[in-house]
Amino acid sequence: MGVFTFVCRESGSDWSAKQLKGDLEATADCTFDLQRKLVQAALSVDSGAVQSSFSYVTPKSAVFQVIVGAGNGAPFVGGGGAAAAAAASGGAAAEAPAAAKEEEKDEESDEDGIGMSLFDDE
Repeated sequence: MGVFTFVCRESGSDWSAKQLKGDLEATADCTFDLQRKLVQAALSVDSGAVQSSFSYVTPKSAVFQVIVGAGNGAPFVGGGGAAAAAAASGGAAAEAPAAAKEEEKDEESDEDGIGMSLFDDE
């Protein structure tokens, strides 16, 4: 499995990207074409299923990540690995059901608190 991270910048009307640690780079007139070129560049180095994530940092800069070979049910963690970090903390998995139950209680109490429902005919 290969992970390719690119720093993308807009200069004038063109976008350019350089790999954070490596020699891959590309230029294009829009971010969509740039992403397509970067995926092809990553596939020239590695093969397999492709997953990608494009995130703006500023209006003229972005980070693009391509993961190659992450198929066969391997989960993709977007957002810089926040979900993996939460799972590694140990307590996050136990807190999720509790938060869902609390939210469910809040929804019920809102409905009872005003004495009517959204779907009342009166």
